[in-house]
Amino acid sequence: MSENQRSKGIYLLPNLFTTGGLFSGFYAVIASMQGHFTAAAVAVFVAMVFDSLDGRIARMTNTQSAFGAEYDSMADMVSFGIAPALVSYNWALSGLGKVGWLAAFIYAVGAALRLARFNTQVGIADKRYFQGLASPAAAAIVVGLVWVGSDFDIAGPTISWLVAIVTLLSGLLMVSNFRYPSFKDVDWRESSFLAILIVIGVVVIVALQPALVLFTVFALYALSGPIITIRSVKELKMEHVVGDNDDADFECNKEEKKGDEPKA
Repeated sequence: MSENQRSKGIYLLPNLFTTGGLFSGFYAVIASMQGHFTAAAVAVFVAMVFDSLDGRIARMTNTQSAFGAEYDSMADMVSFGIAPALVSYNWALSGLGKVGWLAAFIYAVGAALRLARFNTQVGIADKRYFQGLASPAAAAIVVGLVWVGSDFDIAGPTISWLVAIVTLLSGLLMVSNFRYPSFKDVDWRESSFLAILIVIGVVVIVALQPALVLFTVFALYALSGPIITIRSVKELKMEHVVGDNDDADFECNKEEKKGDEPKA
């Protein structure tokens, strides 16, 4: 079987993980419609786990395929685009009328545009950074707020405007040009013992208060993008914040490229 034929194949194992993520996102929508908001929020985080595994499983088993990539993108749209928007709307935004569903819709559109842009940049973008907030991180902020509110018995309608702002900003950050660290350049194999310690520490901290810790971590990550971008440019321009420039003119990129040029 040629490499071309293999790339078009449908492989069971990685697509099972993708299906698990899709099911989690779908369940989140159903749970929120029934008023089970904690379960809905947790389901989106479960979808994040599946999403982080399917690609790794495909690479480990050498079963990457064009079908798998497209299927993963469609599943991500449900789990990190539609599901968080509807969970947020059902919990707090429905009482705001048009403002509420517009905030949820803008978030969903932001997720769709973010996923489409990511798909067009595969293989050409700087792997060390994401351009715009990744959709799983944006989803974690939106449903994380819902989870925190449910844990602390806060009624969604009482903070509906805060939820609308958070949902709207999360959607806009996804289509921004802010640079977010991807952590793909970290070689965990060379520091496996340290990685194990970090994982244990994270699990312990999250176990103390999972909703609050996860929401805080992802909210801080969302704030890191503007900070990293502002620090990496001499003068902040509109193209560094938003626009269709796939590789905004960052001064740090220029320096790195100069350093990579062969010397005479």
